[in-house]
Amino acid sequence: MDVLHQRCAGLDVHQKTVVACVRLVAQGTVSREVRTFGTTTRELLTLSDWLAACAVTHVAMESTGVFWKPVWHVLEEHFELVLANAMHIRNIPGRKSDVNDATWIADLLAHGLIRGSFVPPAPIQELRDLTRTRTQLVREVARHTLRLQRVLEDANLKLAAVVSDLLGVSGRAVLDALVAGEADPARLADLTHGRLHVARTTLVAALDGRVTPHHRFLLQLHLGQIDALRAAVRDLEARLEEALHPFRAQVERLKTVPGFRDIAVRVVLGEIGVDMGRFPTAGHVRSWGGFCPGLHESAGKRLSTRTRPGTPWLKTTLVQAAWAAVRRRDTYLHAQFVRLKSRRGPKKAILAVAASMLTAAYYILRDDVPYRDLGAEYFVRRDKTKLARHLVRRLQDLGLQVEIRPAA
Repeated sequence: MDVLHQRCAGLDVHQKTVVACVRLVAQGTVSREVRTFGTTTRELLTLSDWLAACAVTHVAMESTGVFWKPVWHVLEEHFELVLANAMHIRNIPGRKSDVNDATWIADLLAHGLIRGSFVPPAPIQELRDLTRTRTQLVREVARHTLRLQRVLEDANLKLAAVVSDLLGVSGRAVLDALVAGEADPARLADLTHGRLHVARTTLVAALDGRVTPHHRFLLQLHLGQIDALRAAVRDLEARLEEALHPFRAQVERLKTVPGFRDIAVRVVLGEIGVDMGRFPTAGHVRSWGGFCPGLHESAGKRLSTRTRPGTPWLKTTLVQAAWAAVRRRDTYLHAQFVRLKSRRGPKKAILAVAASMLTAAYYILRDDVPYRDLGAEYFVRRDKTKLARHLVRRLQDLGLQVEIRPAA
């Protein structure tokens, strides 16, 4: 097998140590040297100096949690770095050690057998951290809301059954009154908003419970946590606007896609960046996002076509945006969803719509153009004859004789 990199190194990165193996080829002879370094900044600089003294040109390491990031930041200005997916470079079973892992990574890198993972530039990494942190904080708000509902059920207050949003205007007013010590169901019902479509007798009955000081303490605790999380989300969104300022043009173009609003656009930019040169084709970015069918075939039988997990931050957001996009009936995305839903079911259909939206984002960012919708009649125009045959066959199945004539 051809050697692509004559002077390279493999790093096995851990929380406290980095095991480095330098692989050098000189006059057809392969020599290796292994050393262990700490993960402090001073130790990483020593590692960089050692690699430079060995005239190393390429360095590979595994993607291990967040431990690889400090090593990457120290070495990226001096060497050609490759970040490998740990699942793609597994060593032979029974030969597992830090030294063997570093040596194995160096050998794979030397022969060009490591596919590098996507590592965006620093501004996109900061944007990605902000969008992911926002998602985590919003999920925490949802968890505390469920805990609130659990406390209310324990107190036999059926507020969630009569109020659609527990933290809305009416729900929050009732919760604050409960924390303040109010227990009269009639007075609690008076605090609700007039637009609440519930009969007063039903509302009073739902608010007639057994509230103890213990319940009030838990309600106050969860409400305080929710308020703090929402304040953090507001601060985070202000920071997001500053981080998005250099990419304002790309943001406005992505918003032309149906279903893409502020949150979805931020996540897309934070996950795939703005430079599409990293992905040779739209198929590559779909595969990286986990929107391509899997390939599991043996003995001529296809066993499974399930999609890979991909990046969950991008995949979940795109699916949510796809559900919003298919509500517009005058778009290509709605036509695609309806066409696939009848044959493959709603889950696979919405995944295909999300993949189409990611494809559109790829071309928008690559070519700096706005979204151009193909129209709701795209599939009809594309294959009118096939549709006519299908409709004739359906009518014949119903026992009808059909004769087709071109319109005048």
